[in-house]
Order: sequence, then structure tokens, then C-alpha cells
Amino acid sequence: MPQTEASETQKLKLLYLVRIFTAETDQNHGLSIAELSERLAKEGISAERKALYRDIEALRRFGYDIAALKLGGNTRYSLVSRDFELPELRLLVDAVQSSRFITEKKSRSLIHKLESLVSSYDAGQLQRQVLVSGRIKNMDESIYYIVDRLHAAINEDSRIRFKYFQWGTDKEEVFRHDGAWYRVSPWYLLWADENYYLIAYDPQAGKLKHYRVDKMRFVQATGGPREGKELMKNFDAAAYSRQLFGMYGGETVRVSLECENGMIGILIDRFGKDIPVIKLDEEHFSTTVEVAVSPQFLGWLASLGAGIRVTAPEPVVDDMKQLIRSLAEKYSIS
Repeated sequence: MPQTEASETQKLKLLYLVRIFTAETDQNHGLSIAELSERLAKEGISAERKALYRDIEALRRFGYDIAALKLGGNTRYSLVSRDFELPELRLLVDAVQSSRFITEKKSRSLIHKLESLVSSYDAGQLQRQVLVSGRIKNMDESIYYIVDRLHAAINEDSRIRFKYFQWGTDKEEVFRHDGAWYRVSPWYLLWADENYYLIAYDPQAGKLKHYRVDKMRFVQATGGPREGKELMKNFDAAAYSRQLFGMYGGETVRVSLECENGMIGILIDRFGKDIPVIKLDEEHFSTTVEVAVSPQFLGWLASLGAGIRVTAPEPVVDDMKQLIRSLAEKYSIS
């Protein structure tokens, strides 16, 4: 091999060593100096024992946590700590697998990339089958890139336009508003109820609206600056999502509820621990929550049965009574 080519190959040695340590070693598995030399030889790189010791020390000085382990009576070298711990990667894999908006194909691709962050011995532990009740993976690969396009528009302070669809009874996409362009200022992406939503300012309505990202098509940046900056100064994304049920909007109202004590866990899970709790008697308490009143909110209350009762304001009480009457009539209950 010409001198220049050999010199260039040697410069790659440290990079190959990093790849070998990453893929083939962990806290329970190591490679001897002889084995490291064999792995490098397969890449066309010669490595003397003393040179490998120097290379390992150089990697340590750079920050790689390479330990000398006594395994089977021999000294073996191993990369014992990494940027991500195995339990952290398991959480990420579970999130990818359980997410509806990520397609099966993209899920496999992302998990394969996560596997490259651990040794081949631990990679098998990331092939997990997460069971999620009723999960239906999105079949549309384009959502992955729409999300990226929306992030770019937000970062560039750009307004956007897009078309928005709903499903027709023939299972075809039907564009809303007769296919007219929606023109909004994007501000946040929110993951809620197993879907991705764009929170944006609609200048025509003069308020915030949210859109299912997987129902958006032909997303295009139209230039900035974005509108609605004053409205967004004190925006709380977490509070916004707590107020919505099934991400359906409605008039935001403070609703008073009378509840059985056993309902407290459900309310805390939904609205957080900051809700007021006023004891009424040994078995009941009252609270107030701020929600966007919608059929979905009323349906959520109905699903909890007699454990929770709306007491105010009167229009919401009337809406609840009407829902119960209509359901009774629909099922011919006298």
C-alpha cells in the first residue's frame, strides 16, 4: 500500500475503534487487544499492541468511558457508558411504537436508528412489542415530513397555507371549505390524544385554532412575520390542552362540579393537582375547572355516570340535561 494511502487509513483507525466499541461492547462484554486488532485488520488497518493502548487512552481523554474489564481471566476493553442509558432508550422505543401518527415503516426505521446507540447485545432488548389498546397506526408517511415543515415555518417566523380534509363515507379525502386554502400563523405543535395538532392563529377569526396535522395537505410557508404575537405572550400549551376534550374546541367556561370522593383521581389526572377541592360532606366534594364546553366534554361527564354532577353555570347544566334527554329518546327510555 502506498505510504500516503496507508497514512490516510491510519487516520481512520480511531473512528473504526469507536464504531467497534459502540457495536460490540458494553458493561458485560469487552474485546481484548488481540480481538480489537483482528477487527481493525478486517477493515484493512494494521494495529500494533502498543499503538492500540495509545489509541484507547486517546479516546478516554476525548471523553469515551472505556474501561479495562477482567472477563474470563483476560483483560477486555469496553465502552461502559453512553449518551443514552438502556432504560431511556426503552422509553423512546415505547413512545415510537405506541404513537399513532408514526407509520409502521417509519417506526421500524426510527427504532433501528435507536438500536445503533447501544451494543448489539442490548439492541435485542429494544425490539419490544408495546401493547396499546385500540392502536391504529397512521398509514400516511407524509405526516412525518409535514411535521418537519411546520417546525421549520415556526422557527422561521413564517405564516403558512394548507388544505384541510375530512373523511367521506367512501373513505376518500374530502377537502373542507370546498378546497379553499387555510391561511394561518403557526405557533406550536401539540401531541394530544395520540395525535399531532398544530396550534395556530387564524387572522380571519382573530383567535387561536388547532388542526390535526395528519389531515393537513399541501403545507407551504408563505413568509412572515407571523400574526398573533400579543395573544401568544402568555400562552400556556399545557393549560390549553387540558381545557379541550378530544381536541374539540368550544367556549371556555368555568364549570362547577359536585363529585363523589372516588372521582378525585380522575379529575387530578385530567386537570392537574391545582384544582380547588371543597369538602361538602363525608362522601362528596366540589370543584371548579376551566374547560372548552363541547359535546365531547359533556360525553366525558356522562361516561363517569352518577359520580360527577354539573352544578353551574346554568347553560352547561341545561346542555347536560338535553344530552341525557336526547340519549333517552334515542334508546326509547321512558
